[in-house]
Amino acid sequence: MNNYVLAIDDIYDNLLLIQLALEQEGYSVVLADSGQKALKIIDQHPPDLILVDVMMPEMDGYEVTRRVRQHPHLPYIPILLITAHEKPSLIEGLDLGADEFIRKPIKLDELKARVRSLLRLKETMDQRDNFVSCLTHDLRTPLVAMDRMLQLLKQGTFGVVSPEMKEAFKAMMNNNKNLLQMLNNLLDVHCYDLGHKNLSFIAFDLQELLTEIIQELLCLAEEKGLNLELNCCENLPEIKGDRLELRRVFMNLISNAIKFTDTGEVIVRCFVKDDYVRLLIVEVQDTGIGMSPETQLEIFQRFRQGNHKRSGQGLGLYLCQKIIEAHEATINVTSKLNQGSLFRVSFPL
Repeated sequence: MNNYVLAIDDIYDNLLLIQLALEQEGYSVVLADSGQKALKIIDQHPPDLILVDVMMPEMDGYEVTRRVRQHPHLPYIPILLITAHEKPSLIEGLDLGADEFIRKPIKLDELKARVRSLLRLKETMDQRDNFVSCLTHDLRTPLVAMDRMLQLLKQGTFGVVSPEMKEAFKAMMNNNKNLLQMLNNLLDVHCYDLGHKNLSFIAFDLQELLTEIIQELLCLAEEKGLNLELNCCENLPEIKGDRLELRRVFMNLISNAIKFTDTGEVIVRCFVKDDYVRLLIVEVQDTGIGMSPETQLEIFQRFRQGNHKRSGQGLGLYLCQKIIEAHEATINVTSKLNQGSLFRVSFPL
């Protein structure tokens, strides 16, 4: 299948020149004479490469680049800027996510070479993404089989099991479970990053969901002597979202609060706030170890691990942020060392 290139320029003669040059190389070329038309094409049929002129009326090449890079469901698409500007003005385009630029007047040999280079980059990125997806799927199968085998061993299916062996099997099962969860998180992060995660947006009762989570985690809190409470205002409106994915978010936030709190309490609040926009807010507040200002700036970064011995693999909060962003909501944290943390999720109503 030929590579599909989208060329964007408000001057039609320029488009025809690009089309002629690239079709001679065997590429399929689609033309758009404005940024608005181009974005519609990209949304419906993402190209393998975008060539976009910087100077266009209404929507310039920088804005097209920004919107493509911020689109939550697009795969990686190389972007080649076409410009008559000097180098300092190109910094903006490169900062917005463009991969390369070519100057006017266009030299066709240079254009073809840059297109070949960027399409090779696209192929490399796609192969990497497929590798991650295949790897995580293939590793899950033996881990699931191992979990089942350990359960059978612990139950004595293959012979008498001593108390010491049961403890050993339990530790092995916990480690296997943690590794399986890490792989699941990695696969989900990969899907969100590529825009391949499909969500079901259905209206549901958020208070009911939070109550379920609190009941599940109550034993964990009681084991540590912590008070775990849910406080919701009356007549909370339903929200529209993927209940299963949001369950993962709040399960993560509340279980983390319990994990990093040794004395005191974990309080979950849910209320409506009328400000510039009407918001449904969920807060998870604890009296735990807290975080430094530096940690708070990095806490939602991918693979960012805390310095504390209880810190995980650095995917949980990054995944939470991805899920929240997919719901057009926000998540933030305020914290002080040894004084606890407050995570706030705000859903626009």
